[in-house]
Amino acid sequence: MTAPIDLDQLQSFCAIADCGSFTAAARRVNKTQSAVSMQIKRLEERLGNPLLTRDGRSVSLTNHGDALYARARRMLRINAEIMDLFSDGDLSGSIRFGVPDDYAVRLLPVILSNFQRTHPKIMVDVRCQPSEELIEGMRTGKYDLVVFTQGTSQEYGELFRTERMFWVASHGGQALTQDPLPLAAGAHCCWRDNAVEALNRIGRDYRIAYTSSNAMAITSAVLTDLAVGFLPESALQPGMRVISEDKDLPRLRDAQIALMRASHAYGGIYDALARHIAASMGNLEGKEAQPIAAE
Repeated sequence: MTAPIDLDQLQSFCAIADCGSFTAAARRVNKTQSAVSMQIKRLEERLGNPLLTRDGRSVSLTNHGDALYARARRMLRINAEIMDLFSDGDLSGSIRFGVPDDYAVRLLPVILSNFQRTHPKIMVDVRCQPSEELIEGMRTGKYDLVVFTQGTSQEYGELFRTERMFWVASHGGQALTQDPLPLAAGAHCCWRDNAVEALNRIGRDYRIAYTSSNAMAITSAVLTDLAVGFLPESALQPGMRVISEDKDLPRLRDAQIALMRASHAYGGIYDALARHIAASMGNLEGKEAQPIAAE
């Protein structure tokens, strides 16, 4: 009978794929770089195919490595579920958690305060950044879990919420009547791409009047009538006027919100926080968070 694949080797392989470097992966799995290199060599020998391509200091997946990645993640998740099944200890530890600041003002305090009450021994260290920066932070080992907006350059995640995107303006303001239409948007933002694509589709003239990576700055620009904005339902703020589609503004694509994990962040405290976020914020009724990794 063929011996099973070493889960420790898969853990190191996924860490390298996540971090894009042997050095960063070694720090994440608490091993020396030489030990991680030896694990990958043995895994490649076992599978009979190269899994990683090394180009100077950077590392990328081969076609075989890409095929292995999602399946290795599933094995690590199942392993964590089995360990949890036979564990009777209290959940404790710390989680490095990232979330876009679009959701931080309205949703994050309630979600995390409720989690703290039910899991007092789990410490959650939170950082709010744009989705692209959170994804890059995950690659460099800064986070265990992040919430991010689907539609970014990263397609791996667990989708747990889909919601309407709305055009927003200030009540009684004049920005909506201006031509070209002044927009407030993030510097590197999939919502911006969504809005620009929709306006181009109907031939509506616009200009980017206000740019910031800070969600509160964008909100202020809208509320003070500097520009028109676009936000998902859960990020709408009091005082905003939601614009209907009869104002010559096109329908925007729905926002998709997903959870991303580091390759070690399965089971235990990580599943506890992931389940709490999905239950508190999710709208995929009767379903677990939906994996959207490429097979």
